[in-house]
Amino acid sequence: MSKYDFTTILDRRGRDAYAVDGVGLQRWGTEPAPPQDGYDFIPMWVADMNFPTCPSVTEAIMDRVKHPAFGYFSAPDKYFDAIINWRQGRESGCGQDLEREPGRGQEQGIASGSGQDTDKDSPAACAHTAHPYLKREHIGYENGVHGFITSAVRVLTKPGDSILLHSPNYVGFRGDTLGQGRECVYSPLRMDEDGIWRMDLDDMAGRIEKHNISLMIFCSPQNPSGRVWERWELEAMMDMLESHHVTVICDEIWADLVFPGYVHTPLQDVSTYARDHVLAAYAPSKTFNIAGLVGSYHIIYNDELREKITREGDLTNYNEMNVLSMHALIGGYSKTGREWLGELNQTLEGNAEFAVEFIRRNLPGVTVSMPQGTYMMWLDLKNYMDRTGRTLDEVIHSGWRYGIGWQDGRFFEGGTNIRLNLASPRSRIEEAFNRMKLCM
Repeated sequence: MSKYDFTTILDRRGRDAYAVDGVGLQRWGTEPAPPQDGYDFIPMWVADMNFPTCPSVTEAIMDRVKHPAFGYFSAPDKYFDAIINWRQGRESGCGQDLEREPGRGQEQGIASGSGQDTDKDSPAACAHTAHPYLKREHIGYENGVHGFITSAVRVLTKPGDSILLHSPNYVGFRGDTLGQGRECVYSPLRMDEDGIWRMDLDDMAGRIEKHNISLMIFCSPQNPSGRVWERWELEAMMDMLESHHVTVICDEIWADLVFPGYVHTPLQDVSTYARDHVLAAYAPSKTFNIAGLVGSYHIIYNDELREKITREGDLTNYNEMNVLSMHALIGGYSKTGREWLGELNQTLEGNAEFAVEFIRRNLPGVTVSMPQGTYMMWLDLKNYMDRTGRTLDEVIHSGWRYGIGWQDGRFFEGGTNIRLNLASPRSRIEEAFNRMKLCM
């Protein structure tokens, strides 16, 4: 029996939600078209959730609002303590109050199973404390991950330089790179025989050498594939990057959204080189559905790099904390927040399992790998398009007419792909997939 509400269907219309109010607009260029008469819109594109936030978040905000003054301030110790306690507890894997049922997560394969060893549940896995060296001085406020990335790009590269990324990848990284006059070089992720997305280290090394690359932007867990990288993979990647003297900007904004049985390993933890050459970005926004409050933070252990990145951010005059955003973080990074998050991750995993099984049974030609975290799903329609002769545009627009608010995967460096957001009550997910049968 769930303690928290992940079943109520929220009516977000007119409530400051671009996921629903942005339909038919052209602000980002990725907005779905409105549905035809007789169908309501199911938002599955913007990366926020259609769940109420954790009660301790709203309680913390409301408690602060009772004091009717909102002047200048500096973050108190409890802000930094909340981040340190959360990062060291949550990412160890021991902070998950709800355990995986026996036998779950052992099956592998495309469109079924989780595809990762279950020894992540072992006591040995929980013995590791994430960010063991983390102190207050290593943490710095950022208005958003994008601002942090662009500051770091300006500090660590010069105009015309190439930056390494994976494909598929989050569309925002492309803007963060090209917008600063740098070039994107993509190394494709590859699906192995078990249906698991893997990095190709030889391909990455070859592109680093060919393009004289000194900086990589990395996403962990990975958006849009939902892959939760294993420690050995991260260690191997950092060994290769160290041999090429590459620094990493690591977006770990999805770090908390990891399905039961998996463990997020902070990239900075895997080696001494990583601790000194990885700049990590975090936020409570994805975890607690509070992106509209604005507020992220970086963790940088290298004193020289931290000073340069902080100075670059300060020079833009945008990088100031919002008092209510600060209290939202403190409210979320709490015992209640951990409990709520455990239920959320089980809900998201259940939605993903339903989606994978539905696709396997009802949508021939559509390929999907079971996500291990986040709430995104990456569909490949290549075989479906070859079989039916339909184009990706035809499928996407047909879905929009039926109110399926999915997103064109070409924005994420895909070719025949669609990205889906599964962070909605199960009843809405089931309705969306039943409509897919009609439009496909």
